[in-house]
Amino acid sequence: MKNNGFVLTRKTYDTRQGMVISLWLKTSDGPVNLKITDEYALLFIHQTDQEKAVDLLTTQGLLPAKITPLRLRTFTEQAVSGLYFRKLRDFYQARELLKQHLIKCYEDDIRPEDRYLMERFVTDTCYFTGKASQYASPQAHQYTSPLANQYQTYYQAKCKQSEADIKLLMVSLDLECSPKGELYSIGLYSDTCEKVMMIGKPEPLDENSDYIQWLANEAELLQCFLAWVNKHDPDIFIGWNVVNFDFSLLQKRYDLHGIPFAIGRDNSIPHWRKQRNSEQSFMDIEGRVVIDGIDLLKSATYNFASFSLDNVAYELLGKRKQVKDVENRLLEIVDNFHHNKKALAAYNLEDCRLVWQIFEHTDLLAFAKLRAKLTGLSLDRIGGSVAAFTNLYLPKLHRAGYIAPNLGDGKSDLVSPGGYVMNSIPGLYRNVLVLDFKSLYPSIIRTFYIDPMGLIEGLKAHKIEYQRIKDEELDADKLANKCAKNEGAKVGGLNAVKTQTEEQQTVSGFDGAYFSKVHHFLPAIIDELWAERDKAKRDKNVALSQAIKIIMNSFYGVLGSTGCRFFDPRLSGSITKRGHQILKTTKQWIEDIGYQVIYGDTDSIFVAIGESHNVKESHQIGKELELLINQKWNEHIASEHQITSKLEIEFETHFSRFFMPTIRGLTDVGTKKRYAGLVIDEAGKSKIKTDKPNERMVFKGLETVRTDWTTLAKDFQQVLYHKIFHDEPVSDFVLDTVNKTKTGQLDEKLIYRKRIRRKLNDYVKNVPPHIKAARAADAINIANGQKTKYQKRGHIEYVLTTQGPQAIEHQSAPLDYDLYIERQLKAVADAILPFVDLSFEQITDNQLDLFS
Repeated sequence: MKNNGFVLTRKTYDTRQGMVISLWLKTSDGPVNLKITDEYALLFIHQTDQEKAVDLLTTQGLLPAKITPLRLRTFTEQAVSGLYFRKLRDFYQARELLKQHLIKCYEDDIRPEDRYLMERFVTDTCYFTGKASQYASPQAHQYTSPLANQYQTYYQAKCKQSEADIKLLMVSLDLECSPKGELYSIGLYSDTCEKVMMIGKPEPLDENSDYIQWLANEAELLQCFLAWVNKHDPDIFIGWNVVNFDFSLLQKRYDLHGIPFAIGRDNSIPHWRKQRNSEQSFMDIEGRVVIDGIDLLKSATYNFASFSLDNVAYELLGKRKQVKDVENRLLEIVDNFHHNKKALAAYNLEDCRLVWQIFEHTDLLAFAKLRAKLTGLSLDRIGGSVAAFTNLYLPKLHRAGYIAPNLGDGKSDLVSPGGYVMNSIPGLYRNVLVLDFKSLYPSIIRTFYIDPMGLIEGLKAHKIEYQRIKDEELDADKLANKCAKNEGAKVGGLNAVKTQTEEQQTVSGFDGAYFSKVHHFLPAIIDELWAERDKAKRDKNVALSQAIKIIMNSFYGVLGSTGCRFFDPRLSGSITKRGHQILKTTKQWIEDIGYQVIYGDTDSIFVAIGESHNVKESHQIGKELELLINQKWNEHIASEHQITSKLEIEFETHFSRFFMPTIRGLTDVGTKKRYAGLVIDEAGKSKIKTDKPNERMVFKGLETVRTDWTTLAKDFQQVLYHKIFHDEPVSDFVLDTVNKTKTGQLDEKLIYRKRIRRKLNDYVKNVPPHIKAARAADAINIANGQKTKYQKRGHIEYVLTTQGPQAIEHQSAPLDYDLYIERQLKAVADAILPFVDLSFEQITDNQLDLFS
């Protein structure tokens, strides 16, 4: 374990002697910095361009350290040479010069530190060697302790892939400040630390406030924070919008006071960068990682109506911050700083604690570490599907004798379709089964050997076999003219053997694609991820299982994205078009045995089996369909392609009642991706609860699960559907809801909450209601001498009044109840009432008929 470490950060920089790759690791003995000095910055060019490139680079004094013809080739079978540079500066200048003179460069966008790790299959942990220095502190300055933050450096280091369980030290950070950005306090929390550094005169501490450290001013606060970091030496900082707010503000305050923000493990300052065409900032700290809770939750496939700390903490933990409204919170923070600093410290520490508890509840750090292990992405990486694919695929590709294509090399006029979505048959049903193909697209990749290099090798093999068969046919024709009839039969048999040989070597795809059954890597990569997902399922780790599923599915997206160097429509088309074929064939098989398929979407089939079955019988039919379809696919694929099927359909859900609505305004055309159903099972786990423990309501794409509908509509829909699914009368409920709405008893449910995704002035045509409300609110704010609230995007809560939409903080007109009834209640009711021979107007306009 001693020489095993987890890779925290990586970078490459130039020295007088040449390029250095610097890796910071966390080991069981503490932090280690590896200095790798014998690597080169590398790009490839066609061998036919080598002489021209040498002449060009020589005249500019940029001749690389090595120019080597290699046994590597492009996907178009052109041999390449490698150009190896000792310095990054020379590499970048040479690359630009070559491109200016139309010399095509390959893999010139891969950073040396990333290439070094991926070529050694290092994703998260590694075993390392080198010349070790004595433990020593970094260059100290007046704000750090010379005895703190010791680490060991290994020079002329080398590393390779390893398996090790390294514990990482994580701390949650949060700042409190004035509206102008003046710091009040810094909070820190972990399983071993509770601390708030507070500006102010020391106050008597008790057992509930002994975590407070008092500082005289902001400069002392900043110095104290650096001293704490050096002493406790965390590997990871976590927080909420922690980079773009907390650390960004810290950087500004350190700069203001002329204090080096020496937070790196070597006392270096952070390196800041911005994403192209984005306001988001990123920071690199030597030897430390900063992880934003919002970004990591999104990467782990979590979704919330709002990613505010208050809302996420409530949905996940059942806890809320002390004040929900941002304006009131700022006022309270300022007031507490001047009059009740202990209350402010408690508030600051609670924010840190909430973030920590969210990470613990969702196992986010374990997710980030697993993602790093599986993909080679750094812990703080946002997105990165293309980079993950490159990390895993490129070193394997090189060992097979190929270099990767460039962006744009795979473009063509072909278009690969999206997932197959069947036309639905609208209606209110009893007993609908959902059969779901387990990770369909990854299963198609595994089964049919879909792979970038496999396509190239498959096309070559098919071309060779095709030509060989043609040659054999010509020979057979010649022999047929000379030989007896029985001799001709022997020739025909020979051709059959050759055809069989071809079939054994390749699998046909779509749009002229053929894939090698032997030469490929992606199916094996998917197999490894699949095994990790099965393990997560056995451990009942839903979040990790879902995250791995997203990683696997992302590889299809990568192959279909023009932002990926391996993009080729024949790859993505051979996945999606195969998916279309699979769903259509499965539908036909089900209908051939007498059941009705009412809907299908990408990897799911919805089957109506009739009203006469109870729950036990319906589940039995679901299992029988599962076995039947899997057996038929195994037989069909073995017969058609001489390969083993890895497709697996599962009986997933039995809806005892199921509703598929029509498209609004059309009475006989069903919707897509919108439905609701009642499930009766033993779990009974759902956010939408019924009064029976073994029941749960499922809503997909309807108002209940949409963030742009009011609570009134959501609650009304849930109760209405529940009653209809249980064959209960609904008219009294509809009338009661309408009357309560008109009399103001449900006003708290009439608030819309929507995100403002662009600047207000960017909305020109078809200005939506929430933008009208935001513009009016900011006009009032300006008139009152206050700051605008909505110009920088964010969310707005508003209501519909008789004078139009108004922000709730500036509501001046009565609510337009008739509009709410028309747009919220009637719209929800009339989607389902016709299927029970009722309508909203019938209920509300003909009350006497209802009770006769």
